Amino acid sequence: MKNIICDIDGVLMHDNKLIPGSEKFIARVLEQGNPLVVLTNNPAQTGKDLQNRLASAGYPMIPEECFYSSAMATASFLRQQAGTNGAKAYVIGEGALTHELYNAGFTITDINPDFVIVGETKTFNWDMIHKAARFVANGARFIGTNPDTHGPNYSPGCGALCAPIEVISGRKPFYVGKPSSLIIRSALNHMGAHSEDTVIIGDNMRTDILAGFQSGLETILVLSGVTKPEDIEREPFRPNHVFRCAGEIDIV
Repeated sequence: MKNIICDIDGVLMHDNKLIPGSEKFIARVLEQGNPLVVLTNNPAQTGKDLQNRLASAGYPMIPEECFYSSAMATASFLRQQAGTNGAKAYVIGEGALTHELYNAGFTITDINPDFVIVGETKTFNWDMIHKAARFVANGARFIGTNPDTHGPNYSPGCGALCAPIEVISGRKPFYVGKPSSLIIRSALNHMGAHSEDTVIIGDNMRTDILAGFQSGLETILVLSGVTKPEDIEREPFRPNHVFRCAGEIDIV
């Protein structure tokens, strides 16, 4: 039985509406008992938030522990870094990111932080840019939860928020989220799985499928989101399987 890592936006949801047929796919996976991680680059929601979001759209109740975000992966990565226990962080992001970092042992502060950690927030402002750029220029390690420049309807993503800090400080952030293989390894550890027994399902060749390819996972591309059929030929790598939508997946 294969382990499954499944993206949300473009695979299961468009905004807050389910993609028809995908709820039947999730119901079948839960009934079969496949180990499942529902993975998102969005760091702004907790596992409970994501569980409620999908349940409200009409999905069967997915266990909260199945959800995994770039905020969780970022906290896990930093927890594993030498000397991060008790470290100080200046955080730009929502409560879900702050919560994960608190649990990882960080002190959240704007006084001489060891790290500047950027997620996504609607309250991004001049003062945040000023502080973050100054801290990074003075030696704080610069971490972005994910490199996405924008979300649905061109809402600014983490990569867009990191951009002015990078330009001012002259230092690039280290991104944890897809297409980095780091978030895939973190998700595998979260579910206690191995890459050779795991398939990743995504709608974006340059994030989901690239991350899976670089991590040695079997890859399934669905055409219900970002990537269109003509886009596949533009990339130097290929997904193992292509389906029109999650509801048509019949190999797991």
